[in-house]
Order: sequence, then C-alpha cells, then structure tokens
Amino acid sequence: MPAARILGFAGSLRTGSFNVRLLQAAAGLAKDAGLEMTVADLRQYPMPIYDGDLEAKEGLPASVVAFKALMKAHPAFLLVCPEYNSSITPLLKNAIDWASRSAPGEASLSAYQGKVAGLLSASPGALGGLRGLVPVRSILSNIGVLVLPEQVAVGKAGEAFDDAGRLRDAKQAASVEKLLRRLADVGGRLAP
Repeated sequence: MPAARILGFAGSLRTGSFNVRLLQAAAGLAKDAGLEMTVADLRQYPMPIYDGDLEAKEGLPASVVAFKALMKAHPAFLLVCPEYNSSITPLLKNAIDWASRSAPGEASLSAYQGKVAGLLSASPGALGGLRGLVPVRSILSNIGVLVLPEQVAVGKAGEAFDDAGRLRDAKQAASVEKLLRRLADVGGRLAP
C-alpha cells in the first residue's frame, strides 16, 4: 500500500502559537521521512461561527467549500490541537462543524468518512495540552474518523523548539515521526 497524503492543520491562529510551531516541526519531520504532507493555515479559510440559519439562507461559505475540498483530497489528517480550558478551541470546533455540513447532492460527512486522524498538542504546562485531545478524539470518532490511539503532547512548549523550529527532545521528535508514518500507512490502507 502506498503512503497516504496527510493534511495537517492547527486549531490556533495566534502569532507564535506553540501548536502552529509543532505543526511546522511535524511537517519538517514528514518531509525528512519522505511523507507527503500539506499544511493548511485556517487563516486562509475564514469561517463565520456556525449558524444553521446562515447555512439555510446562503449555503456553505466559499471558505468552507474550499477547506472541505482540501480535506476530501487527503485520506489522512494531522490535527494539532491547543487546549482551552481542558477542551477544544472554538476555531477548531467551528472548522470541524462547518466541514461536517453537506452541500446539496453531497453525501453526509463526506469530508470525514473513511479518513484517519492523528493528534498532537503543545502547551506551556507539563501535560502538553493532553486534556484537550480527549474531546477532539470524541468529536472525530463520532463523525466517522478513525483516530489513531497514538498521540503526542509536548509539554513545556516554550522550551521545546530550537531556533530552527525543530523539537529539541529526540524522543518527542521520534514519537511525532512514528505517528506520521502510522498515519500515512493507515490512510493508505483506507484510501479507495
């Protein structure tokens, strides 16, 4: 089975976000491992807060249609998830919710069905955002995504990256690379 293309995105827009830095570090590890990974910046897909009345009146926003097309083109997702109050960020939840909506004539949950996801997080705290991965895992599982049991949470993220943006800790870097390889492998097996 060929390795699957991975779509990676972070649930943060903040300048200097540890999770965006972790996404970039993961993209570097994927490249070094010979894996194909597309990095999406959710700033490029601005979505209003999900509103069923807005959807009924105007349909899916163009940014949602574009983001869903990107998701459909990739069998594997890498979500890098900041933890807000032990849960998912509003940005990430909103993107997941909008992408779950069907356009006329489109199958339900078409951006998610038959897909696999891997989860990463980073936080200045010792747990590395681990608690926030629980609701992300639950949400994705409930909409048909196979979420890998492996996950990596990078604690003390203010010290985790070198000047080139790589993870300083070799064990953490190896864990992220292992997750990426598994994600690409499982995605390749699930792809039609």
